[in-house]
Amino acid sequence: MKFFCFGFGQVAKYFVKKLLKENYTLELNVSSRQKTQTKTFEGLNFNSYEFSNKKIDKDINAKIKEADFILVSIPPIEGKDIVINNLKKVIKNTQTKWITYLSATSVYGNHNGKWVNENSETKPTTVNGINRLKAEEQWLKYVKENNLPLQIFRLSGIYSDQKNIFKRINAGEAKIVKKEKHFFSRVHIEDIANVLFHSLRKFKRNEIFNISDNYPSSQEEIAYYGFKLLKLDPPSLTKLDHLEDGMLKDFYKESKKVDNKKMKEFFNYKLTYPTFKEGLNNIFNNIV
Repeated sequence: MKFFCFGFGQVAKYFVKKLLKENYTLELNVSSRQKTQTKTFEGLNFNSYEFSNKKIDKDINAKIKEADFILVSIPPIEGKDIVINNLKKVIKNTQTKWITYLSATSVYGNHNGKWVNENSETKPTTVNGINRLKAEEQWLKYVKENNLPLQIFRLSGIYSDQKNIFKRINAGEAKIVKKEKHFFSRVHIEDIANVLFHSLRKFKRNEIFNISDNYPSSQEEIAYYGFKLLKLDPPSLTKLDHLEDGMLKDFYKESKKVDNKKMKEFFNYKLTYPTFKEGLNNIFNNIV
């Protein structure tokens, strides 16, 4: 099976790790902003091709055309998708049977703590959400014009062994901000990889799926749980208007609960970590 990953961050790596665990035989090629080189991941040799708006290794074209499966995890740049902008003629001529674009639930914007599903209004307010929605629209238009197989996964806030509340607490970066009725959804990276794996066998063109766990929560609830597991006293509350402008303050501009029913029903998938508690317990018991 020939896979091409645009970007090889933690989601792509967990996905490849899942494929290897399931004894899939892979030919793996990925893109990177670094110079083209051969690398090894989990005992698998793969090629990493230089790819950016400034420089593209032309050898990438042949590998894309040969790919059975294409995963796109590169974020948009200035509201445009770097893959379509630079390689639309190449991808148009692929024989791929599966393209997955990883988006984010930030495209929904603020819904004042109400539930959102794949049919809900998209009204992003953050730069990230606005750019993600533009990139989604770019992909949907492109695949319709070229009859290509696409699914879009809107990912909730990702946490993992590498990125979690324990890391922020130990680094002294964990703030507890009090904001009434502020909800957001999260998903463990292992569940993302598992759903990607299921979608190899069950795939429907032009579908959008929310990838999220079952329990939208407040940041406050997660932070307190992390401090409790570490047996540390939590810090005093930080007022919202004391936060500096930036990603953290943007985070509190939007409140919503992300519905994952479509994902679970279509892929017949039962979450490994249905709430943040199972996920954080696993990380705490095995990593921390």
